[in-house]
Amino acid sequence: MTAVESRPAGAAGATPAHRPIGARVGAFVALTKPRIIELLLITTVPVMFLAQRGVPNLLLVLEVVVGGYLSAGGANALNMYIDRDIDAVMSRTERRPIVTGMVSPREALVFGIALAIGSTVWLWALVNPLSAALALAALLFYVFVYTLGLKRRTAQNIVWGGIAGCMPVFVGWAAVTNELSWSALVLFLVIFFWTPPHYWPLSMKVRDDYAKAGVPMLPVLKGNVAVAKQIVVYSWVMVGVSLLLWPLGNTSWLYPVSAVLLGAFWLKEAHGLQARAKAGLVGAKLREMRLFHWSITYLTLLFVVIAVDPFV
Repeated sequence: MTAVESRPAGAAGATPAHRPIGARVGAFVALTKPRIIELLLITTVPVMFLAQRGVPNLLLVLEVVVGGYLSAGGANALNMYIDRDIDAVMSRTERRPIVTGMVSPREALVFGIALAIGSTVWLWALVNPLSAALALAALLFYVFVYTLGLKRRTAQNIVWGGIAGCMPVFVGWAAVTNELSWSALVLFLVIFFWTPPHYWPLSMKVRDDYAKAGVPMLPVLKGNVAVAKQIVVYSWVMVGVSLLLWPLGNTSWLYPVSAVLLGAFWLKEAHGLQARAKAGLVGAKLREMRLFHWSITYLTLLFVVIAVDPFV
């Protein structure tokens, strides 16, 4: 299965004469995918509290947040540039800036490269070289390994491509300590095993979109029962890995108790989705988006606990 090969110039509506400055600014912001970056920052800042065992330097936090946003924004802009052919045929992405013509492909490419360079220089100069190198590695992995290498070729795309989304944990830890640790690795792995069961329910919901675009997401190639089984397996591994932070990170009682409770509710939702899939429920009755929305809540609450734990 191959994706649509033609990459349109991005002219689905707006022309240079009909691109007001306010809309243009909003379009460039949209290229960075702010809602996705919010989730990345949720996993970056709490790690800085854990690494510091208290409140980190607030100026450093601001510098990391700005640098992280610029780096992730650059990766997302380049992703939209590369995937503009796919975006044009999928209903959930057909209003993205390049597809509508609000931003030209060349502008998006230059914008993405500028953010990539600017974020690396920012983090190198204001934080430390290790954080800058880790952020750049995440950007390059997302663009070249996931977007160009995996996304259109294998159903394992989101599994290995998710490594880029794990890197902010390393960036936050390195910003405070200028090194990495077993605690940072555990949190990296939590996000790694969280990503597939987080994204696959959404892929189940928009399976037809991905099929139309020729993107071999797992729900396109496998039935709901097979996908739900994979979700359950990854969920159990994720919850198990999350508990390793207790002995390795020297946390208080708050973290393991919270990780168990949050993980138990996650597993309840994952097994519920599997049960509905096995019962042959489809459409609205499958309720796959319950797990998708809960997955965001789970990660947010888990990392809030990580930030609070040093004070207990």
